[in-house]
Amino acid sequence: MYKEHPVFEKPRDENAAIWRYLDFTKFVSLLDKKALFFSRADKLEDPFEGSYSKANVKMRPEVYKDIPPNKLLTLVELYKELVSHTFISCWHLSEHESAAMWKLYLKSNDGIAIRSTFGQLKRCFSDENRNIYIGRVKYIDYENDWMPEGNALYPFVHKRRSFEHEQELRAVIQEFSFNSNGGINLYKPLLYDGIYIQVDLDVLLDRIYVAPTSPQWLLELVKSVTRVYGLDKEVLQSVLDDVPVY
Repeated sequence: MYKEHPVFEKPRDENAAIWRYLDFTKFVSLLDKKALFFSRADKLEDPFEGSYSKANVKMRPEVYKDIPPNKLLTLVELYKELVSHTFISCWHLSEHESAAMWKLYLKSNDGIAIRSTFGQLKRCFSDENRNIYIGRVKYIDYENDWMPEGNALYPFVHKRRSFEHEQELRAVIQEFSFNSNGGINLYKPLLYDGIYIQVDLDVLLDRIYVAPTSPQWLLELVKSVTRVYGLDKEVLQSVLDDVPVY
């Protein structure tokens, strides 16, 4: 279930448009499972997911001067382990579809973009046993900028400035295994690459777009598949590749 959290900066507008770009098979999986896939953070393409900046490493001896060095080293090891216990669903925050996102995330012509809003994403989750946090990603200089510490979620709402074009909104879950005493076993690795979280597709989905270079038959197929799964959602062909007029 969606929960507010001070680490997560919300869009100002509940109706702020968000986009998720995916291939046809992942789109069908979304419809079939009625679930969003949250990838384990260490399985995402950016190797810096969950890491801190060099400024943090440099300043920690002063910031944590009252903590013994061996305790500080243990804290750093804990930070490393958190990456494999954090799960993320990534969205592009924009009022309009993005030519750059089509090219970045889709390797063929069978691309799909689903359009939703921040408010719809908040309301679509039905799992009451998990806390799901949603917020904008902040882009910083990992060489010189201090990233806030003191909460295990901070590293997962920060990325390097080289990714600023993504304008990312992300939903985040942290999940841990437990030992026989009921305590968190952070060092026991989770054996799955991600988790599926049930959603109400009627709430989540606003419109569905097929890639601008997709053939007509794919547009008709997506319309048909959407109807088969009982969804009354508009399916459109992206017009980014329309022929210009003069």
